[in-house]
Amino acid sequence: MMMDFKELNNIKLKIVQVGDPVLRTVARSLTKDEILNTATQQFISSMINTLRDAPGVGLAAPQVGISLQIAVIEDREEYINLLKPEDIKERDRRPVPFHVIINPKLTLLEVENQAHFYEGCLSLSGFVGKVPRALKVFVTALNEKAEVVNIEAQGWYARILQHEIDHLNGTLHIDRMNMKMLTTVENYKKYHG
Repeated sequence: MMMDFKELNNIKLKIVQVGDPVLRTVARSLTKDEILNTATQQFISSMINTLRDAPGVGLAAPQVGISLQIAVIEDREEYINLLKPEDIKERDRRPVPFHVIINPKLTLLEVENQAHFYEGCLSLSGFVGKVPRALKVFVTALNEKAEVVNIEAQGWYARILQHEIDHLNGTLHIDRMNMKMLTTVENYKKYHG
């Protein structure tokens, strides 16, 4: 069931889980006027609260039942500090400040060089799987002020962008993973973490 984003306020939103049709729908683009309206600004604020409460590093509007081309991203230093130094280096992971991407266009760079890492999803709670992703990407999008932003990202940040933009196009990380590598978070920590 899709929610009416106009009724949302600055609240924590419910994250929908795999099987909800909104996760398999290509989300609708927004006009600049729609981005700047109060309802969209309140919705973005609620997405921030939801992302941080989860906690997660990215959240796309379809994950909270709204089929719009909006995603929020933030990879906090305290999340990274939970990893071993060798894992941080291997994943090329560094803090990413909070930002919003709207109507993003993704270009994969160095497609032949992919990294295979375990990836989780707030809409597939309790599971992770090994997903191949491009090491570098270029994204053109609008921000929450309807301004054009260009992002060149590599490493884990590139992975986050690919994951969230996939959500906006009705694709889940399980569509890209080797299903033999799907595992519970508990078993990931026990055997791979």
